[in-house]
Amino acid sequence: MRIAYGDLIGGVSGDMFVAALLDLGLPIKKLTAELKKIPTLQFKLQVTKKTVNGIRATRFRVICPQKESARSWKQIRTLINRSRLRAEVKETGIGIFNRLAEVEGKIHGISPDQVHFHEIGATDSIVDIMAAAIGYRELEIDSLHFSRIPLGRGVTGSRHGTLPVPAPATLELLKGIPVHCLDVEGETVTPTGAAIVSTLGTSFGEQPSMTPQRIGYGAGQKEFPGRPNLFRLVVGSAETNWKQEEMLVIETNIDDMNPEFYDYVLDRLFAAGARDVFLSPIQMKKNRPATLLRVIAEPAKRDQLAEILFHETSTIGIRYYPVGRMILSRTSDTVKTRFGTVRIKIIEESDGTKRATPEYDDLKRIAAAKKIPLRLIHEEVMKNFTK
Repeated sequence: MRIAYGDLIGGVSGDMFVAALLDLGLPIKKLTAELKKIPTLQFKLQVTKKTVNGIRATRFRVICPQKESARSWKQIRTLINRSRLRAEVKETGIGIFNRLAEVEGKIHGISPDQVHFHEIGATDSIVDIMAAAIGYRELEIDSLHFSRIPLGRGVTGSRHGTLPVPAPATLELLKGIPVHCLDVEGETVTPTGAAIVSTLGTSFGEQPSMTPQRIGYGAGQKEFPGRPNLFRLVVGSAETNWKQEEMLVIETNIDDMNPEFYDYVLDRLFAAGARDVFLSPIQMKKNRPATLLRVIAEPAKRDQLAEILFHETSTIGIRYYPVGRMILSRTSDTVKTRFGTVRIKIIEESDGTKRATPEYDDLKRIAAAKKIPLRLIHEEVMKNFTK
């Protein structure tokens, strides 16, 4: 498995992320040719070298011929969809922009489609985000991990006026992601940088076990005293067939709720993006029987899932804490049988062997429709599965 680790030494912005990709070996001619597939955009790319504290790094700039009016999220989405870029690149770029639109909409109290981007909607920011999507796909990275996010302090200028640092959009994008504060005056992470790492990142924290193969450095435009303003991207192969993820455990003890309600609560939690939810019987003070409701989810889902727990259960308090997990590599496929097509998950074991797990809902649906034992369909799927 090909993985990458982004080390936010001084922080990250859209141009720093792209610069690190170029430093890794992404050809500038290839990048330019791909970006030209986006209609109407007028720009030039400037790539230079800069030495930061003795480290040779790449700088990336987008030069636009003139000032532009703000673009709406709807206009930007149409622009990307009309482009001749590959489907997976479009999907990645739209995913990053959609995160920004949701956050800006929340901050300004409007729907995402009504959001008009100013700095983010300009050509240089569109190019930064789409270049990040192109480079990420070109380098064929299976999973991208980042260090904890370093945040500066102070104020910064914008078209809305003077804003606090971190900018409101940056902080909103980083909800549920580990951050730490630096003794630095100035913006270390831009909204574009925060959107890229929060959308593409699988985990945030320590570097996963890997064999480094290539290293790229992207230099920022600013200089911070006592801290190199660099973003480092390490690409290599994972040492195992499983991947590591940083997750969050959210849990609560409940002793005064009708147990019939748990079915609905679990359905809502899964629909909101929980990776797993389970119940355990526990004994509380005064020998009172109770239920431990535990949720495992991505850190960014914390507030949404906590809101469901507060609204749908009788709890008055919730605990949460970070937890690491390792999962085997898996892919999805289908198997055709004489009874119908069944979806399967293919899991790769640590020794490289593969095994299949049929989707229970498909087995149940076919068994009911054909009036045959579910066990018979399961056996048929496994007989037709080719490793």
